[in-house]
Amino acid sequence: MRAAVLTRFGAPLTVREMPDPEAGGGEVVVEVLATCVPPYAAEVFGGERKYPLVPPVVPGVGGVGRIVHVGPDATRLRAGDIVWCDSTVRSRDDALTPDITLQGWSSRGEGGARLARYLHDGSFAALMRVPTENVFPLPAAAGDDPARWAALSVHTIPYGGLLAGGLAAGETLLVSGATGNLGSSAVAVALAMGAGRVVAPGRNRAALALLADRFGPRVRPVPLTGDEAVDRAAMSAAGDGPIDMVIDLLPPSAPGSAVRVAAMAVREYGRVVLMGGVGMLGGEDLALPYPWIMRNSVTLRGQWMYPRTANVGVIRLLASGALDLAPERVRPFGLDAVNDAVAYAASHRGPFDRTALVPVASAGPASR
Repeated sequence: MRAAVLTRFGAPLTVREMPDPEAGGGEVVVEVLATCVPPYAAEVFGGERKYPLVPPVVPGVGGVGRIVHVGPDATRLRAGDIVWCDSTVRSRDDALTPDITLQGWSSRGEGGARLARYLHDGSFAALMRVPTENVFPLPAAAGDDPARWAALSVHTIPYGGLLAGGLAAGETLLVSGATGNLGSSAVAVALAMGAGRVVAPGRNRAALALLADRFGPRVRPVPLTGDEAVDRAAMSAAGDGPIDMVIDLLPPSAPGSAVRVAAMAVREYGRVVLMGGVGMLGGEDLALPYPWIMRNSVTLRGQWMYPRTANVGVIRLLASGALDLAPERVRPFGLDAVNDAVAYAASHRGPFDRTALVPVASAGPASR
């Protein structure tokens, strides 16, 4: 098979021939029809984000595929099925605190590193080996436009955070980082889940206007000034009532103060979910006041990625039309243009901008 390989950090990806993967028990081999290229991929491949990838490695975060081979323990999956391949792989020998690796992308701790050594390669390839439990059937529409459906890798992340925070229909949510790629997804997913209104703070006024135009009055944009007191008051006012939940999806480059001002806009007995990258590259700590958390009975929750069931939930939202992929701007690239795709993703990281790698030439129509 042909695959894009990271030979060393700081070097362009190299497209070359590699042996076809073979499935063992509890595994599936899929033909990769499309995979999403994250906007920060260049930072990972350049070594800036210091991800624990071990070159040479085929990178890639999940994807839409067609099953080629299933193992003997699969009872419902069949060769030819169009499926979503979730990159979040969990160890099978500890149900309470499983080790986790993001196949072809990252890992957590020594246990996650061991998983990554076994499931080393990701989706920037014609074929990929995936654990059976990480494969989810998709509706027929996904096979017609897999590059668009590859956005599942984006939408499942905030969906996992909203599940962790227990977002209920009719509630008011504040999305910290709403104008970014993941934050704007959180806005869309929350509304699809029935949020009554979504407060969307940000500095990018064009992105705020895009969110307001797409979703209407249920989205309440808040242009940020950088003054914590002023911004917190504006967020609270925009909620037109108590803010039930805050989800943070800010990138590593954002200061801790930006998270803090959003978190402290939540109501008494409210919930705060942290999913962003603030502090990963050093810098200011979050420093939420202990008395404020305790006296206001605030629930503070960290969430990395999402539970397996989140994949099923997002697929249902997409299949029903509650979460609409049609307005998203999708730019597909063939495998030979993988480095162009990485560069394009880096320069198109705004709301609902998607960059897709299409390793198989017959993977459906090019989408925009």
